[in-house]
Amino acid sequence: MLTKITTGLFTLLLLVACTYTLKVKDGRTAYERKQFSVATPMLEKEFSRVKTRNEKGQIAYLLGDSYRRMGRDEKSLQWFKTAYDNNGGAEALKAYAFALKKMERYAEAREAFKNLGIEIGSPYEYRKEITACNVAEGWLKELPTNGWSAQTTSFNSSQNDFAPVLVPDGRLVFSSDRSMSTGEEKYNWTGNRFMDIFIVDPNNASPQVFDNQLNTENNEATPCFNKSGNEIFFVRAVGAYKGDDAYNKIYTATRMSDEGGWSTPAPMPFQKEKVNYVHPALSADGNTLYFAGNDPEGWGGFDLYAMQRSKSESGWDEPKLLTRAINTPGNELFPSFDADTLYFASDGLTGMGGLDIFRTYKLERNTWAPPINLKAPVNSGSDDFGLAMIPGKNAAARQPGDLIRGGFFTSNRSAETARGGDDIFRFEQKVPPPKPPKVDTVDAKSIVYKMILEVYVLEKILTDPTDPNSKVLGRRPLPGAGVQIDAGKKPQTVTLKEEGFHKMELAENTDYQFSASLAGYLSNSAKFSTKGMAKDPANPVQTYELEIVLDKIYRDREIVLENIYYDYDKWDIRPDAEPTLNRLAEVLRQNPTIRIQLGSHTDCRGNDSYNSTLSQRRAESAVNYLITKGIDADRLSAVGYGETQPAADCICVRCTENEHQTNRRTTFKVVE
Repeated sequence: MLTKITTGLFTLLLLVACTYTLKVKDGRTAYERKQFSVATPMLEKEFSRVKTRNEKGQIAYLLGDSYRRMGRDEKSLQWFKTAYDNNGGAEALKAYAFALKKMERYAEAREAFKNLGIEIGSPYEYRKEITACNVAEGWLKELPTNGWSAQTTSFNSSQNDFAPVLVPDGRLVFSSDRSMSTGEEKYNWTGNRFMDIFIVDPNNASPQVFDNQLNTENNEATPCFNKSGNEIFFVRAVGAYKGDDAYNKIYTATRMSDEGGWSTPAPMPFQKEKVNYVHPALSADGNTLYFAGNDPEGWGGFDLYAMQRSKSESGWDEPKLLTRAINTPGNELFPSFDADTLYFASDGLTGMGGLDIFRTYKLERNTWAPPINLKAPVNSGSDDFGLAMIPGKNAAARQPGDLIRGGFFTSNRSAETARGGDDIFRFEQKVPPPKPPKVDTVDAKSIVYKMILEVYVLEKILTDPTDPNSKVLGRRPLPGAGVQIDAGKKPQTVTLKEEGFHKMELAENTDYQFSASLAGYLSNSAKFSTKGMAKDPANPVQTYELEIVLDKIYRDREIVLENIYYDYDKWDIRPDAEPTLNRLAEVLRQNPTIRIQLGSHTDCRGNDSYNSTLSQRRAESAVNYLITKGIDADRLSAVGYGETQPAADCICVRCTENEHQTNRRTTFKVVE
């Protein structure tokens, strides 16, 4: 499905199980199946019936998260507060703090983040959020004099309308799940129809379906076009079969003639299985396709990539990850272009709440200028994304009030004129009133450019410190850890002091490798590169952070490996399991003295002998895969446990599918 995981509804287009056709009888099951519009009325009834505070807290949290995912911010805030007041703990307080930030209640959010840091025992974890609240308050104070304005458009519906893009004839193409969408079924995540692509004259309130051949009963969204409008790239989410998980892929088609329809859409050739590819955007010359992807080999979350047209058989070179000047461990999404300026949304850079819109531009040697936040009123505490700039700029705009430029963007903010969910806003930038003259005492020639990196070594804070599989509450610095720094010359080793980080100045155009270690923890490494980092005279000193997390060694304790799945009655390693096993292989390379045991568990369905044999073969397949990655076989062993050690204790015929999935797991444990 084309859905999102942040506070609004359609910001991230990513994976969710296609369970909308399955009937459910209770709110928790509906929530687990991501049928949030079905879950909320059930959960509210269940909340009114339960007696204990713990039960009320658990149900209130599910209600808050359901309303959050549906874009109902006020309701989510209320229920997260109720959850925390009913023994909801740090998880509920965290959700409440972020909900306050999204509602632009920054003073309350700042206090909630401070309390959250105290509660989990790590002020480090939320220090950036506290800083962001301070910054956002300052930006709001600039609002009356910055020359920008924004208001909703007349063609919004009471459903979700998002990701506008201008086409050559001046009309606006956008995505929506309004009632005009193809198909009769409702998407139980939202209670609305599935998404389709629409077109509208921006001065008219009567959108039309864009093309019946491109729109299907599945989700289609976020198109982009070449300059002539006869080539389209868009996102479609379909599973291999009904009920299968649906991953987002980028499709392309060409217009057959001016009056005719489109060719049969085909997926772009570079896309891996079990990875989401979203939000295509063409460069101004049409030769580079930008997009967002959540490839596990990226910088974290969704990252921006670029790929060039070529004379190869596929017509495209392999995608390349954009620089760390743009990509963060958070999410970077919705790229778009106005001439040479790249606009994109990020929740990893300092912003006002959820996703904010930033701009940057390419410099020499594929470097990018430091991203600049567009601030309010384009950005808000809510999710703001999908900007489309009207081509051209009024070069004659010099007097206060003269229009410089305009365009459209998407936001799920609450506004008097908003219709609900995601709405499309129109913005204008005018020449602002003059500011008092500022005496510049700094000689431009004397600017000293620096790049500073703060390297933090952290450990996870677990709800149960004795259980490596328990929920992670946050991270805290690890003083005393050793960090080896290798920049291609003689490696340097430093020991972290009480604050748990090392501050250093970086050289230009250099790759850095960092290796961290501490007794009792698994060593880990990370990379950082200044290649592609540009100088900004307005901010000559750029500070970056790098986090290296060390996992505590739990000897003879099984640790579940996420995302290791097998086909029915099969034991070969599927492509979607490879990234997890690749990371485990890297852990073993960085910790050459440890030995591990790979374990495989089945659910209770099937007879004991069959499950035992199947699980042994699956564990051996994982071991053999690690051997192909260069890990010595003497360091590995395989054990198939069958159904003898269930993680979820339930009577087999009464186990939910979620409990069966919990019991079907692959694990490893350190044995030496």
